[in-house]
Amino acid sequence: MTAGTIVLLRHARTAYNAGLRLQGQIDIPLDEVGRWQAEQGATALAASHKASLVVSSDLERARHTAEAYARHIGVDVETDAGLRERSFGIWEGLTDAEIAERWPEEHAVWRGGGEPPVEGVESKSVVARRMEEAVLRHAEALGAGETLVVVSHGSAITQAVTRLLGLDPAVWRGLHGLHNVHWSHLRASGPGATPAWRLVAHNVGAGYPLDTWQSGPEARQ
Repeated sequence: MTAGTIVLLRHARTAYNAGLRLQGQIDIPLDEVGRWQAEQGATALAASHKASLVVSSDLERARHTAEAYARHIGVDVETDAGLRERSFGIWEGLTDAEIAERWPEEHAVWRGGGEPPVEGVESKSVVARRMEEAVLRHAEALGAGETLVVVSHGSAITQAVTRLLGLDPAVWRGLHGLHNVHWSHLRASGPGATPAWRLVAHNVGAGYPLDTWQSGPEARQ
């Protein structure tokens, strides 16, 4: 048994997102725009997908985004630490420019798609495995006609989708990351089919122009 549909939703905006700081597993809350995004995104997602189960990373920004959606469909939110963002170790909290200045060689490896040898940075393969394990564990509790909504983080979702499509996240970089409160939609393949999951839609959101979405409700006035 497994869910017929998996939706992977990225959390709403935080002050670190707005300041272009690498969050990793730092647990910071949504900012004002993020709270607005969470509500608007919840309305849009509820209109297209009604989950039987909503599971979130235990980090606050993901959990609060999940709760906004769950209120719309009348379910509770489960949390799972296996759905946390990729750890970026000693880089967490820094901007791209700060990382490049202090670790120029390692930064170049990272931006080139490689694995930087930096303290505390999880490899993409490790993130992909723990994400896949968590997602499929929850999906297997559901039936073919049911939907699982997973609320997680940008890099973690990218690695998870790549692995669920049967690709190697260590070498394949063909998937663009999600904007805040945008989602990927996967459907289970037929029995015995490879890969077991197929990507139906990616980076779907509430339909606002991106500049409005990133600026928040003030941009609409």
